[in-house]
Amino acid sequence: MDASVERLLQQAGEARRQGRVADAQRAVAGALARAPDMPQARNLAGMIALDQSDFATARNHFLAAAQADPGEAALWMNVASAQRGLSDAAGERLALDRALAIDQRNLMAQIRMAQLQQRLDERQGASDSWIKALALAAALPDMPPALADTLAEARAFVADHQARFAGFIEAGVAPTLAQADPLSQRRFNACLDREFGRRTIYHNHCSGLHYPFLPADEYFDRDHFPWMAELEAKADAIRAEFLALVERDGGAVRPYVRQDAGTPQNKWTALDGSLDWGAVFLWEYGVRNEAICAACPQTVAALEALPRADIPGRAPSAFFSLLKSHSHIPAHTGVTNSRTIIHLPLIVPPGCSFRVGGETRVWEEGRAFAFDDTIEHEAWNESDHLRVVLIFDVWNPHLSLAEQQLLKQFYATADASKTISVLPRI
Repeated sequence: MDASVERLLQQAGEARRQGRVADAQRAVAGALARAPDMPQARNLAGMIALDQSDFATARNHFLAAAQADPGEAALWMNVASAQRGLSDAAGERLALDRALAIDQRNLMAQIRMAQLQQRLDERQGASDSWIKALALAAALPDMPPALADTLAEARAFVADHQARFAGFIEAGVAPTLAQADPLSQRRFNACLDREFGRRTIYHNHCSGLHYPFLPADEYFDRDHFPWMAELEAKADAIRAEFLALVERDGGAVRPYVRQDAGTPQNKWTALDGSLDWGAVFLWEYGVRNEAICAACPQTVAALEALPRADIPGRAPSAFFSLLKSHSHIPAHTGVTNSRTIIHLPLIVPPGCSFRVGGETRVWEEGRAFAFDDTIEHEAWNESDHLRVVLIFDVWNPHLSLAEQQLLKQFYATADASKTISVLPRI
C-alpha cells in the first residue's frame, strides 16, 4: 500500500471515530483519488456513508470493495447492511448468500439471514437459519449480552415455529391416526415427537449380550403377551401372599443394591446396602428360594405358568421390589436385550412413576406391563408410603423359539468352557 494512501486512510478512520464526518470524507476521497480500486479505501468510504444513512453511496462503495476482493465475507456483509438500509431484500439476500458461500460457519451471516427471512415471514427458512446460528453459537466460549438476547429470541421463534408446524401436521394426520391400532398410534406419535424435537429416542445399552436386530422398543405391546390378563387376575392373591410374608418374616427383605467392598462411589452408592430399595427373591439368577416360594404358592404357580427363560445360573429371576417413600432409583440400563422385564404393580400409592427412555408412566395396581431394561429407565416414589411391584423376566417376544434354544445352548456351552471368561449374568 502506498504510504500516502495509508496515511490518508488512517486519518479518515481516526476522523470517523471522533465524529468529524467532513474530515473523514475528505481524507477517504483523497485516498480513493490515488487508489480507486483499493478494497480497504472503498470499504471505509462505504462505512462513512453508512454512518450518515447514505445507503445508496454506501452500497456502491461496498460493492466495489467486494468485487475487488470477492473472497472477503465481511465486505459482503457490509453490502448486505447497505441493501437492508435501502429496503432491497433481494440484494440483501444475495449479499448474505455470498458471505455464507465463503464460510457457512459465519455466525453473523447466519443471524442476518435468519433475521431477513423472519422479516419476510419466511418462517421455515428463518427457523432453519436460526437453528444453524444456535448451533454455531453453542461453541462460543464467551457470549456478549446483546448476542445472548438475540439468541434467546431465536430459540423462542424456533420453538413457536415448530409448535405451529407440529399442530398443522397433527391436524392433517389426525383422521388417519384415529383409525390406526394402539401400537401404530404409539409408534407414530413417537415419530412425530422425535421429528419435532419433543423427545429423545433411546437405544439399547447392554452390559452383557446384545442380540442384534431386535426392535429397541421402550414398552412392549401387550399383544406379545397373551397371558398378561390371566396374570393380572391373580394380582390380589399375589399381593395377599406378599403382605402375609412380610408380616410373618420381615427379615426376608434385603437391599437390592449390594456392591462389593471397595467399589468406588457411583450412582448406586446412596442405595448400597439400603432398604430404601429392597427385594424379596423367589428366584434369583435361576436359583429358586425354597422358603420364599413355599410361603407364596399362588405367586409361584402364576409364574411357573409363564414362558420364562430357564438358563441355569442366569434365569429366571423373580422378586418383590419394595421402594420406600421419597426414594429414587437412578437411571440405568440392564444386561441383555434377549429378555423382557415384566412389572405387576401390587401396592402403588399416588406419586409413584416409572420412566423408560422417553416415556414416563404411572404404575396402576394390578395392571402389568413389559419393557426393555437395556433402554435407560428409572423409578420414583414421591409418596409417604411403600410401593411394591412383582418383577420378573421372560424372553424378548421378538426372539423365535429356535433363537431361544440357541441362546440357551450358547450359555450352557460358555459356562462349561474353562478357556473363556465368565459371561455376565442376564
